[in-house]
Amino acid sequence: MATVRAHDLRRRAFRGPDDLRAMQDLASRLWSPTSRFHPGQLAWSRYYRPVDPAALDDGEAIAVWSEGGVTLGFGWAEAPDWLELQVDPSRPDVAEAVIDWFEEVSDAETQSALVMEGDVTEQALAAAGFEPQPDEPFFTHHTLDLAALPAVPSIPGYRLRPVGPHEARERAAVHAASWSDVGPSKVDEQAYAQLMRTWPYRPDLDWVAVDADGEMVASALVWLDEVNGAGLVEPVGCVPGHRGRGLGGAVTLAALHRLAQVGGTVAQVSPRGDDGYPGPQRLYRSMGFRPRARTVTWSRSLT
Repeated sequence: MATVRAHDLRRRAFRGPDDLRAMQDLASRLWSPTSRFHPGQLAWSRYYRPVDPAALDDGEAIAVWSEGGVTLGFGWAEAPDWLELQVDPSRPDVAEAVIDWFEEVSDAETQSALVMEGDVTEQALAAAGFEPQPDEPFFTHHTLDLAALPAVPSIPGYRLRPVGPHEARERAAVHAASWSDVGPSKVDEQAYAQLMRTWPYRPDLDWVAVDADGEMVASALVWLDEVNGAGLVEPVGCVPGHRGRGLGGAVTLAALHRLAQVGGTVAQVSPRGDDGYPGPQRLYRSMGFRPRARTVTWSRSLT
């Protein structure tokens, strides 16, 4: 079992939006270009599909660790075989506790966790029998100094604008259509309406490209962490019939210019970094984003 450094380290099961906010506050406090999570990423991961805000899906589990009212870590078992986690780097004992908890809630014979390369959690994973899988797909954090932001290109036949507060249905539809060739999207009007009510969503940082008929055909959502001046681009998409015209890059740049206007100083995006899905990485690097750190999958078999 994990060695607890102080007697008042406490674990609680996820109870709803207040715990999501605690997780987001931890992500904000720990944020750097090489840290695992941005508050906006956690919001998207929670509400990209319709959910009960106070309940979890079957097979899903979340726990939060705190001490003296300060959040020190969380574990998010998105499925019995998959763990996302973040802990304060000064508290490796919390990483041990998270992994012990994952073993409690998981009945999977093979378990995996995704962390940043060099993260404090790697030592605890190794001690628990996990091994790095360098050949598995991975994500690479890229950043862009907004002082070096390129101009927004003009694309004939299209207009770029922020999303209106009552456009959840249309905004969900353009996202779903943009990802239709990957697989059926879980994003619908209900999910997007929930997302729009979740901190730190801002409609002025949610941009779309519309065609001559006013239909949304591309989109880019940016999340601002005001404490760090850091904006996360998550997600971007373009409807298949309108690709190849630069709309994905243009709508992203439009959102990033607004980000700079409202106090953002740096933008982050985390596309796949491996050769299995290279397109997004090429797009972002063409805009000036540069790689900073990568994720690593760690796995173990309990058979």
